[in-house]
Amino acid sequence: MATFSAQGWGWQFAARPAPALTNISCEVNAGERVLLLGASGVGKSTLLRAFAGVLGEDEGTQSGTLHINGVAPEQSRGTVGLVLQDPENQVILERVGDDVAFGCENLGVPREEIWQRVEEALGLVGLRVPLSHSTSALSGGQKQRLALAGVLAMKPEIIALDEPTANLDPAGARALKDAVTTVADATGATIVMVEHRVDLWWDFATRIIVLGAEGVLWDGAPYSLPPETASVLEASGVWLPHTQIPRAPQHTGSPVLLTAQNLCAGYPGSTQSTQPVNVNIRAGEILAITGANGAGKTALALTLGGLIPAQSGAVIASTELQTSARSSNPYSWRSRELLTRIGSVFQAPEQQFIAATVRNELSAGPRAQGLSPREIDVRVEELLERLHLSELADAHPFTLSGGQQRRLSVGTALATKPRLLILDEPTFGQDAVTWAEMVSLLSELRAEGHGIVAITHDEAFVQAAADTVLKLGGDQ
Repeated sequence: MATFSAQGWGWQFAARPAPALTNISCEVNAGERVLLLGASGVGKSTLLRAFAGVLGEDEGTQSGTLHINGVAPEQSRGTVGLVLQDPENQVILERVGDDVAFGCENLGVPREEIWQRVEEALGLVGLRVPLSHSTSALSGGQKQRLALAGVLAMKPEIIALDEPTANLDPAGARALKDAVTTVADATGATIVMVEHRVDLWWDFATRIIVLGAEGVLWDGAPYSLPPETASVLEASGVWLPHTQIPRAPQHTGSPVLLTAQNLCAGYPGSTQSTQPVNVNIRAGEILAITGANGAGKTALALTLGGLIPAQSGAVIASTELQTSARSSNPYSWRSRELLTRIGSVFQAPEQQFIAATVRNELSAGPRAQGLSPREIDVRVEELLERLHLSELADAHPFTLSGGQQRRLSVGTALATKPRLLILDEPTFGQDAVTWAEMVSLLSELRAEGHGIVAITHDEAFVQAAADTVLKLGGDQ
């Protein structure tokens, strides 16, 4: 019997003019390892949520049929363990051990077995922190490992993973692959995984299913993909192994916009901080900040952006960046002063959305700047087109896919044309087409004299766009 079965299935979110998915027909047998591919926004995450039985009836309407082992997904809860695209949405309890144990407790697993499973799951995903460690003190990548550990501890028949390595450093991604492989080999669990960057997983998968706007574009074994089909898929935005990444020309010697001097960054109230950082951020250059999960990259980005205070050391804006602002320390600037000087894009895009439509989200910053309605319209329309969001202009930001939300969050920062742009994982969730557009857009901003800082685990982005790389240390 097929583990998953979809027959002519589709889904349309409420208040959206077009279906998110339509005419999906496929069967996945027990023990298969499936990569679910497709362009950004094609509905991959929606399909995973549907199989896990967590699409609410009030969220939209479905067509066709969907079954797990012959019954509807809502009657099979517990069979599928789902790791969400945004791990923030999967953290439930205050302590790491309790969070991993939560699912087991709900399944009625004996207490003595629960803690054995918790330790085993944390070891598999490489999250080496005490069981009493605060979940709120984990980095984004560590929370991704935590979410997977919670699912592994429940030992489901089917494991559904939505971009599980998106926020992991390269070593962490390889460790997670090893963990998933070990679980699949040991238990025979069915694995269905959404990924954009597939090089790491191509030899793991036994099957590729590619979704398109009107159903399944291709379905077969990874190494049986015909060259002519591969070309069509790549043109639509599907990442395939060994996609060639161009190397962007480097720029050096431009004026300094912001300087970090012996800067130790950390969250207010926390004793954890980065190693001392000394770096100049220049106009017309892209600085990539890389390093292991938990090294403090996001805290450093927030500190450089003037959003949290430095734990020690200093952040100093040049007179060119400061202009009429009250001091050279961005943390002391008013929000209106930050608006045109430093734009920040958070790791979790939904944390910065404030409007009910994509169009209004993009226009909020320019409106606060006092631009005319015509200037705002021109700027917003340009961004909608460049970010492949034109068809979603009237959609609510929270109904977008993860990749679409990321593009929108970058767009909200670009809309005010700040001199310095600080981006936390700017290429998260992007297909090959939107990834290339993002790299092109940031390269154009660099050419116009903007300074750009990118917190990233995306080695291809570093290769294609970075002029300078700052690597932070830290345990994995």
